[in-house]
Amino acid sequence: MKMILVKPLSAVLILFCSQLSFAGDHRSGKSHYDYARVTDVRPVYESVERRIPERDCWVETVAEHRPAYQSATGTILGGVIGAAVGNRLGHSKRNKQVGAVAGAVLGASIGRDISHRRSDREDVSYRDVERCETRYRQVVDQRLLGYDVSYNYRGRSYHTFMDEHPGKRVRIAVSVHPVRH
Repeated sequence: MKMILVKPLSAVLILFCSQLSFAGDHRSGKSHYDYARVTDVRPVYESVERRIPERDCWVETVAEHRPAYQSATGTILGGVIGAAVGNRLGHSKRNKQVGAVAGAVLGASIGRDISHRRSDREDVSYRDVERCETRYRQVVDQRLLGYDVSYNYRGRSYHTFMDEHPGKRVRIAVSVHPVRH
């Protein structure tokens, strides 16, 4: 009989000690590991916008306008004729000098105007010029952040976020401790 009593007592003692080691001590942070069945996995993406510069170039033909060559002959000739006329119209020596100066200025102005009216044309030349414009195109990329994972452990559902896909099961840390009333 003693043997029968020893066996059940040692079995109870072993079971009690294993339960203590299985439950761990919540104050010391001890726990054990188990696996839970994964019920749903959803990837989580982040939208990232980028601006891509695109340069468009083309060639344009551009006209360059330059005034045609202007001769000073009309201005000089008008000044000389005006000075001669002004000198001729003056009565005294002093009056002739003033008339010559006034006639020269007036004649030069008239000569310049006449010569400009005759040559209102311009010299035009053409050359090719490269023009460029930078435009920005918006691009949206999807970047994987991780996974929203739902899993079931002992009839209860849980949810977590993971960096990697867990597969069909997820390793979990189980901590059991007594509740004090």
